[in-house]
Amino acid sequence: MSVSEPSHFITAEGISFYIEQVPGEPATIFLHGFAGDMASWSLVWDQLPENFPRIRYDLRGFGLSKITVPEPFSHTSDLLSLVNSLNLSRFNVVGLSMGGAIALNFALGYPQRLNKLVLLSPGLVGWQWSEPWVEKWRSITAAARSGNMATAKQSWWQHPLFDTTRRTADANLLYDSIARYSGEEWLKDYQQEALPDIDRLITLQVETLLLTGERDLDDFRLIASLIENAAQRVTRVDHQGLGHLINIESPAVVAEHILDFLTD
Repeated sequence: MSVSEPSHFITAEGISFYIEQVPGEPATIFLHGFAGDMASWSLVWDQLPENFPRIRYDLRGFGLSKITVPEPFSHTSDLLSLVNSLNLSRFNVVGLSMGGAIALNFALGYPQRLNKLVLLSPGLVGWQWSEPWVEKWRSITAAARSGNMATAKQSWWQHPLFDTTRRTADANLLYDSIARYSGEEWLKDYQQEALPDIDRLITLQVETLLLTGERDLDDFRLIASLIENAAQRVTRVDHQGLGHLINIESPAVVAEHILDFLTD
């Protein structure tokens, strides 16, 4: 168990975020994936030393961090507002999937604020998704928008993205996070338009650890290869037999990678 402060809300730029924090510096901020919340990190979180300074929070629209104003917003801008409210000048960021896309976008925009960056099965802001991905996404959003949220959640749970995760002993962590998800981003796309990050990967300055699973879907495999080949300070570790959610499928190994990299 960690010595974290009780989970609580913090307001940044008028937005209320639900966070958990182990105080200290340099802080390491954990960003979860789509339809997840900060509990997505629990298995990795509890593998880290109890005094290791870290923060996890529910991204806006997920968990207990609600969308209170129905207008487009940026998760990257939210992260900037949050760290400013916490008076963090420099820190590390660990991002999973969608959280990885946010972390990378932040690193490209605000490299002076980061010590190191860890990406797990990252997405990429402005990515042109493959047709199989788009077709599946459209079917899920169509179900949600027609009032069949339970069907949308079941379809997300059964998504090929999670084939390897569903076979693990801790698959309930994923199932429960999907069950808790409000579905707001299926009902309406709240994300501000942004230029594709693929065009500026070559400018990535922050030392980066890239953790991937060799059984992840093709879109994410391609994104990882582009990051690895375009940026100058990226170390990639590809895990045989693992899929997309390596934080659930092999949390002890992931925690060890993160700790070794950030404390080196």
